[in-house]
Amino acid sequence: MTHTQLRNILLPLVGVGVLAAPSLLGGAGSVYSAAVLIAIFAVMAYGLDVIVSDLGEVSLAHTVFFAAGCYTTAMLSTRAGFDGWGTLAGTIVVALGLALLIGLVTLRLREFVFSLVTYAVGVVAVSLAQNWQFLGGSDGLRGIPPLDLSFAGFTLTASNDQELWPYAFALLAITVYLIDRFRHSHLGAAAIMTHLNPRLATMGGTDPARVRLQVFLFSAPISAAAGWLYAYQRAYVSADVLENYFLILMLTAVVLMGRRQLLGPLAAVALILIQEKFFSLGGYVDKIILGSVLVLVLGFFPQGLMGLAKPLSSLFRGYRRPATQPSTSSIGDIK
Repeated sequence: MTHTQLRNILLPLVGVGVLAAPSLLGGAGSVYSAAVLIAIFAVMAYGLDVIVSDLGEVSLAHTVFFAAGCYTTAMLSTRAGFDGWGTLAGTIVVALGLALLIGLVTLRLREFVFSLVTYAVGVVAVSLAQNWQFLGGSDGLRGIPPLDLSFAGFTLTASNDQELWPYAFALLAITVYLIDRFRHSHLGAAAIMTHLNPRLATMGGTDPARVRLQVFLFSAPISAAAGWLYAYQRAYVSADVLENYFLILMLTAVVLMGRRQLLGPLAAVALILIQEKFFSLGGYVDKIILGSVLVLVLGFFPQGLMGLAKPLSSLFRGYRRPATQPSTSSIGDIK
């Protein structure tokens, strides 16, 4: 059985296991709440994962896209009466517009300067969210109605975490599929080439600037879609969606298991939120733990936890190696 065939079998099984996990764990409200948040924050992290793992850049402005999804959903649902489909469409449009604007300014830069400028974008966004009354100011926007995705006579609504879980899982599954398709696409290959060897990419007829912008435009709606669902889950939005916690969570999710691991961000977010929800040591301590994990991984395990698999497997094979090796006959022994 080839790697691709095994993968095509295992991924649906993993999906079924993830979907059934909350009910198998007792189906309590806290379990469904954790499951929904894991799905939402994993989707948020996948948007950044494309930029970090495939373009090789560290965007510190992806919380802006997440917040854009939250605020767009809040405003369209409370002020214009849009349903879930309308707010999702609005979220994607706003995310693409912001990504185009931010990308045209920042993607001409590289590495440290790129990260610094994107961080400045995030700082500006925080100031706007806290002080601009159009966005609710420090009070935020409240009264977001329950999610309503009804269409063609089918009633599809969710007013609590248990009802919201299938939609969160669907968003997660669609995101994983899109990330997988991207990495097997011409754009995905061009992104890797642009990251590893921009000069060679240019010689091969690839425009690095165009590729970087296209990848940015692909990633932004993913993180924004997470904000769309998060707004319905919380039923209100405030400037706290731009806190550094979300940025550190995204970065940790990207690097914890290792870059370009399809299920890596999901597994990392699950580990982090399970600790916070069920084994919490207090809000500030949990944030210290999260930040410390990011520092340790970047400092000692730059390839992530999956990078330990190869040396551990080599060590295991070394223990199983026979103590005596079969002797070889020299030429003189052959008669």
